[in-house]
Amino acid sequence: MTGRTRGTLSRVPPLNLGNQQPKTPLNADQAWRATADRAAETVLFFDFDGTLAPVADDPTQVQPAPKVLAAIETLAPIVRRIAIVSARPVEFLREHFGGLTGVDLYGLYGLEHSHSGGATVTEPAALPWVPTMAELAERGRAELPPGTLVEYKRLSVALHWRTAPQLAATVEQWGRDQAEHLGLRVQVGRMVLEIKPPVDRDKGMVIDELVQGVRGAWYFGDDVSDIKAFAALRARAAGDPDFLGVCVAVANPETGDEVAEAADLTIDSPAALGDFLTEATHRLA
Repeated sequence: MTGRTRGTLSRVPPLNLGNQQPKTPLNADQAWRATADRAAETVLFFDFDGTLAPVADDPTQVQPAPKVLAAIETLAPIVRRIAIVSARPVEFLREHFGGLTGVDLYGLYGLEHSHSGGATVTEPAALPWVPTMAELAERGRAELPPGTLVEYKRLSVALHWRTAPQLAATVEQWGRDQAEHLGLRVQVGRMVLEIKPPVDRDKGMVIDELVQGVRGAWYFGDDVSDIKAFAALRARAAGDPDFLGVCVAVANPETGDEVAEAADLTIDSPAALGDFLTEATHRLA
């Protein structure tokens, strides 16, 4: 998108979205001031990769951007809840956020969750698919061309081609064929295809459940899977005029304008988000 500078938030131009719920007509300053009046009844939701942390060639080496952890730790006792909602397993998220009080973790698009450092709870309907996923990961490592990264997550398998973009069509077609043969589902992301169990669980469903009974929520995301989370906030706002929902896209060239156009506000990078959250700690204190 045009008109953005590093570290700044921008309004997204109005779009003709048909029957989609209208956006929140506030700039960032207005949205934070409105949130301050209801902070104790507001939930802050964050995607991880590409949002709180920059995307890396090796997904095991990804670290949160500077200032992110300190800001989340400061914000957690001020707001109703902070939740990380990610395609990563809860165990991975716990390595980064497990030491923070008041942060809930939702992994694998909601197939796993852990509340405030508690045990990991797995969606029962997904458990029978663990052996299938393990076998699929082994098959992928044996059959896919060099340069493909096969990431086994117990309840899903992610096929990455970030270091070999020329393999995109080959890897994606292989993944879709396997999913169709095994009765699985696929989720396309930033230079990755994720293969998941046929269980009805996604980020939008997680957010829909968690915003019931609260007066406000922000969702920060960067990928197409986050659009469902945006939609959940819009649906909640449509049913309650007092509810404040703010959708923020951490923009990137790999998803083009699709995510930014679905958001209320855009920010340029995980590093800029760290600065933005640090400023928010002063606004909400």
